[in-house]
Amino acid sequence: MEYVRFGNSGVKVSRMALGLGLRGQKDEAEVERMIRRALDLGVNLFDCANVYGLGDTRGHIGKSEEILGRTLKSVRDEVVITSKVSSPIGDGPNDRGGSRYHIMREVERSLKRLDTDHIDVYILHVHNDDVPLDEQFRALENLVQQGKIRYVGVSNYQAWQVCRAINIQDRINASQLITVQNPYSLMDRELEREMFPFCRASGVGVMAYSPLGVGLLSGAYRPGSPPPAGKLWTERGAASLQAALNGQPGDVLRVAFEIAERLGVTVAQLAQQWVMTHPEVSVVVMGANTAEQVDDNLGAFAVELTADDLAALDQASKGLEIKGW
Repeated sequence: MEYVRFGNSGVKVSRMALGLGLRGQKDEAEVERMIRRALDLGVNLFDCANVYGLGDTRGHIGKSEEILGRTLKSVRDEVVITSKVSSPIGDGPNDRGGSRYHIMREVERSLKRLDTDHIDVYILHVHNDDVPLDEQFRALENLVQQGKIRYVGVSNYQAWQVCRAINIQDRINASQLITVQNPYSLMDRELEREMFPFCRASGVGVMAYSPLGVGLLSGAYRPGSPPPAGKLWTERGAASLQAALNGQPGDVLRVAFEIAERLGVTVAQLAQQWVMTHPEVSVVVMGANTAEQVDDNLGAFAVELTADDLAALDQASKGLEIKGW
């Protein structure tokens, strides 16, 4: 396992984190086994959110935090846990957003579910236009001062929004956020236009989520072939899969398969190693559902991409910014 500084902070974290979004996994015992496997293999960073639950369904909101807290209880002081706030967790008028009310209420609920006295990195899940950023970051700084969170991050922000947030933190004398968590993969290279240059200048680290392009780079799908049973895109249907892989995305996948097969690695390993070749990325968030997928994902560290491999992947995916999955 490789360990790096988390953005511009001093804390050291594994280069790959285990995400607890749990797309489709509904077995608590399997989730616990997956967490323990990641821990055994050196992962010390676990990414969660108050909205995450088994099967990614509304009825199980918060369940991921409960399972994570229970499984990591005996090693709590040896791991780094992130959680997030501001996504909808109910239908009430204060069940979402970045208000002080919502942030202060939800951090207490997350702490209880995680069975801990602090969250290492507390992340605003989305950018909120309805609440002044001053209110949001003052609330987060209060939590830092209270010892309930250690660091602050943001997710799904654009570069100018991160810049504005840091300016506000400077003005109110708050600790600067250390990370931005956004999607980045061979299928979505938007961050390269503005976020990467900003991060190089500011020291903010990127947590790259969805490095497999919502599963399209998992190795389970090939252009022109029907989706296999039991997979995410099977539920969406063959027509949706083929539409997603039409044109440039299909070309990316063909190049990825060609290189992966020549190197004797999986497409998922290749895709995640490609993300890690970018120095702006502090952490890759793997979206495993099983312990076996954790093993496969961590095999990315053994992948050695040549300059020619990188050039081929760059050319195939250049400018690709697919959204809406």
